[in-house]
Amino acid sequence: MAVHPATDTIAAIATAPGTGGIGIVRISGPDALSLLSTLFVPHRPQSSFISHRLYYGRVVNEAGQVLDEALAVYMRSPHTYTREDVVELHCHGSYMVLQEVLRTVFSLGARPAQSGEFTKRAFLGGRIDLTRAEAVVDLLQAQTPKSAQLAAHQLQGELFERLELIRDELVNILALLEVAIDFPDEDVEIVQYEQVVLRLQSAVLLPLEQLLAMADQGKIIRDGVKIVLAGRPNAGKSSLLNVLLREERALVTPQPGTTRDTIEERFVIRGIPVHLIDTAGIRQHQDPIEAMGIERARQKMRQADLVLLLVDASAGCAAPERELFQSISDKPTIVVINKCDLVDGHQVANLANSFPKNPVVPISAKKQQGISELQEAIYQRVVGDGADLCEQMTCAPNTRHRAILTQTLTAGQRLETALRDHAPVDLLAIEVQSALDYLGDITGLTTTEDVLDVIFSKFCIGK
Repeated sequence: MAVHPATDTIAAIATAPGTGGIGIVRISGPDALSLLSTLFVPHRPQSSFISHRLYYGRVVNEAGQVLDEALAVYMRSPHTYTREDVVELHCHGSYMVLQEVLRTVFSLGARPAQSGEFTKRAFLGGRIDLTRAEAVVDLLQAQTPKSAQLAAHQLQGELFERLELIRDELVNILALLEVAIDFPDEDVEIVQYEQVVLRLQSAVLLPLEQLLAMADQGKIIRDGVKIVLAGRPNAGKSSLLNVLLREERALVTPQPGTTRDTIEERFVIRGIPVHLIDTAGIRQHQDPIEAMGIERARQKMRQADLVLLLVDASAGCAAPERELFQSISDKPTIVVINKCDLVDGHQVANLANSFPKNPVVPISAKKQQGISELQEAIYQRVVGDGADLCEQMTCAPNTRHRAILTQTLTAGQRLETALRDHAPVDLLAIEVQSALDYLGDITGLTTTEDVLDVIFSKFCIGK
């Protein structure tokens, strides 16, 4: 996204496309107030617009023709989203009306806002740091209440505050090293190496490791997981899909091979977005269409984050199940023994023993037995050792943050090694400055324009 001087005024529709009760045209920049005075006629004549007050009136075009009845609000800088003068026109949510209002705004001198440009101006104006700006995208794209909660906490600055505590400690260490550099001939040893190591471990390295653990879990909460249902025909994959979705999404018949293509749907398990994929049953075949479905099933299994391997308890575990299980040995897998209502517990236990060292959950999709246990097993398998962290965390670095935090941690570990080796203080200062520069990339203090362009290009126009 190209950089434009702060002297121009931008405008865009700030509400989602389509017909709705309300549609908002947002204007930001030095000419926002004059544009409002030209295109908005208050119901009660005003000598001036008071900041942050709603006015009822009419929006008119250049020829004075009425475009819509609307509410208008003028917000004076710096107490606005962008820290510039901002105007919002709250019109009826008609696509044609909003487009005509926006066209009029452009004809009066504003230019179209680019993707994320309002938020970019908020960042460049110093109202928010880069972690808060990225939280806006996370909030807009949140798929579950938990992912929205994470984004909201980051928007309030929780991640920034944690990073600032780490940065403050690094600055203090750097200041100590610089004193030692400036006064090399002092008799007193300025840098107490062992004490600095302890400070580095407790206030820098440990918090960085905790944030990286949160990043791993945060990715799951934000992006979700891809789960594939696999097994022989008639093992009950489609029945399980319907039970998990709580709707009759897939056709279920006694005839094997009903599913020939993938069926993909989404649902949520304890705040985790799940992309669930039902696939064709794996078997030897003659039908070329079914063969294509089976190849697609294998492809989906290779791409999966987790595979649910369904075994028909009434048919037992034969060579096809063992071969399929072996083919996905590199994937996290839960063996689901279905149709347990047709056999006794001894048979189920024997089947479970066929898959040692792997989670096994007995269910009956038809009678909806064992489904809650399966959902819990899925959650534990996906979240792993961070199960408690996943439920308790209130902020989580994103993928970009994670890469930079890893670099910061590596710089911190190099610093720790150098301190233990009593390296010269000027070399120690270089490592500290390196870690500080990495942290600055996260918050925006040292982020390049190219990186900013990539980040804000992910936004919708109007935000």
